[in-house]
Amino acid sequence: METQSRTLNFFTRKSDIAFSLGTIGIITVLVIPLPPVLMDVLLSFNLATSFMIFLLTIYVKRPLDFSVFPSLLLMATLFRLSLNVASTRLILLHGYAGKVIQAFGYFVVGGNYIVGVIVFLILVVINFIVITRGATRISEVAARFTLDSMPGKQMSVDADLNAGLITEEEARRRRFDIERQADFYGAMDGASKFVRGDAIAAIIILLINIIGGLAIGILQHHMAPQQALHTYTLLTVGDGMVSQIPALIISTAAGIIITRSSSESHLA
Repeated sequence: METQSRTLNFFTRKSDIAFSLGTIGIITVLVIPLPPVLMDVLLSFNLATSFMIFLLTIYVKRPLDFSVFPSLLLMATLFRLSLNVASTRLILLHGYAGKVIQAFGYFVVGGNYIVGVIVFLILVVINFIVITRGATRISEVAARFTLDSMPGKQMSVDADLNAGLITEEEARRRRFDIERQADFYGAMDGASKFVRGDAIAAIIILLINIIGGLAIGILQHHMAPQQALHTYTLLTVGDGMVSQIPALIISTAAGIIITRSSSESHLA
């Protein structure tokens, strides 16, 4: 038992260190310019991480089994926004932000920046109006009803304990689950606001990149207006797509875990 306790404390310290290093890394990405190769690695990592989180929300049996999700949602949103800032810096300074953004700009939307802008706006509308707004409303209602029902649930546990239907250890476990459930839905209520703000920030970043790219291309690089519009808009659309797809996946994962019941079965 003592060995298991030491092992648990070791991994807890390691996870705390990893969380701190991740936060420092996000701040570093916001401040320090990144080379395009590293930008490709971080964007690929962001996309892979969003898929992993989505799969975890499908296969988890209870929302409380993934109680770290609100903090993970916040960190994923901040990491994605820091990558947006870094890619914007590369696009406006060098007119190139790596092969991943270029692939999304030229391959996914067929090299047509008008189609790219339309597809990007459709993804933002789906994410912001349909998924994020619905998940935010559900989290608000779930947090309110969970807090309102806490006294009744605790009284029910006390009644079962007094009647001898459950043991003292089972009563402590149920009380702890009730507290965890209230904390989880309260945290999800706050974390969902960050996802909603991320969708709004995506539109603002798109406009800033297009307007800034046009100004830099025409005034500094002496490009023709049509060439500057084509070059910087395609890069901006590629940047928006490579960040909006993970955002859509994370928002869907948040909606799934919020709407899950307390049944002991996963969606698959």
